[in-house]
Amino acid sequence: MLKIGLIREGKQPPDHRVALTPFQCRWIMQRWPQIQIMVQHSPIRSYTDEEYQQAGIQVVEDMQDCDVLMGIKEVPIDQLIPGKTYFFFSHTKKKQPHNRLLMQACVNKKITLIDYECLIHEDGQRMLGFGFFAGVVGAHNGLMAYGKKTSLFDLPRAYTCRDLQQLTESYYGIKLPPLKIAITGSGRVAAGILEVMGLLGIKDITPGEFLINEYQYPVYTQLKAGDLYLHKSERSYSREHFHAHPYEYECKFLPFTTAADILMNGIYWEQGMAPLFSWDDLCNPHFRIRVIADITNDPGGSIPCNLGDSTIDDPVYGVDRCTRQKLPPYLPHTVDMMCVGNLPDELPRDASRYFGEQLIKYVIPELLQPDSPILEKATILQKGKLTPRFCYLEDYAYGS
Repeated sequence: MLKIGLIREGKQPPDHRVALTPFQCRWIMQRWPQIQIMVQHSPIRSYTDEEYQQAGIQVVEDMQDCDVLMGIKEVPIDQLIPGKTYFFFSHTKKKQPHNRLLMQACVNKKITLIDYECLIHEDGQRMLGFGFFAGVVGAHNGLMAYGKKTSLFDLPRAYTCRDLQQLTESYYGIKLPPLKIAITGSGRVAAGILEVMGLLGIKDITPGEFLINEYQYPVYTQLKAGDLYLHKSERSYSREHFHAHPYEYECKFLPFTTAADILMNGIYWEQGMAPLFSWDDLCNPHFRIRVIADITNDPGGSIPCNLGDSTIDDPVYGVDRCTRQKLPPYLPHTVDMMCVGNLPDELPRDASRYFGEQLIKYVIPELLQPDSPILEKATILQKGKLTPRFCYLEDYAYGS
């Protein structure tokens, strides 16, 4: 019998998502009788203890009896159970400084750490993620911020809506002013952004049209990696070469800073990739962008004026374009930043259901295999020791 435990989220600010919904838990145990699922008591989870109990799922406090523990966000160090196998988004594969102590605690407690972010298909695409709902909420929040900054329209907060359907209903009767939105990326996040564009009837135009024309209605253009990056000497773009040698490419986004009113950033970023623009560009009087929804949210990454996370309660802050100071939002001379790190938590029930569907499709069957190359590739730590694929983390995981 494989015992899977759904742990409550302990990171602050609180997160309300869960890896599997009550119905999904029941379905798994009916489909695979050799699996038993238990849920740790939580007063904040978007699916209540009572909903799990009604689905026939045992709600407990102690997770010691479980073989595999599944969460969403990073697990607080004092809540880690030694010797267990954990699934969660650890945010350690890029040597994120704020999670180094977490990584070292997992080493010391001889934990097997499997990171959702590292579960990938053969072509390198991620199997799991909340990117779609990050895109939906991020796009909504970006538009909400622009409406508040200009006083031209008003959108409700996403988290006040029961689910995506109610958020969609909040768009009825909303008439947006003429505005131009630049969207970067082509993955799950971008798909979520495009969902909102469609719901609001915002017209899609080509990048070339976006740069030279003005419109009497709202428009957007989508800029994929091939539209944004160019090899410095070859003057071409190759996805494989770009990801292997990002420092050899320059970014072509700069002209859009003088054409767009809103930037919705959904592009993947890693160390070595050129930012979309520089601080000096931000200070240019022709810089037109007034709101940036940095949905991928990499401080020090593709958006230089990302000065750190905002929160669901307080999602927007202003940045003085020339002094680089963090200021209150909606001032005339600032660019307003929306940099919430847990955007899908504004629609936690929909996001959890979507995530659980992917988990059932791609991961649960692998747990029943004696050997799974998919899980092996995603395992950062095996009983507290770095696996060969992640040996580059040695100084991060073992160093003082």
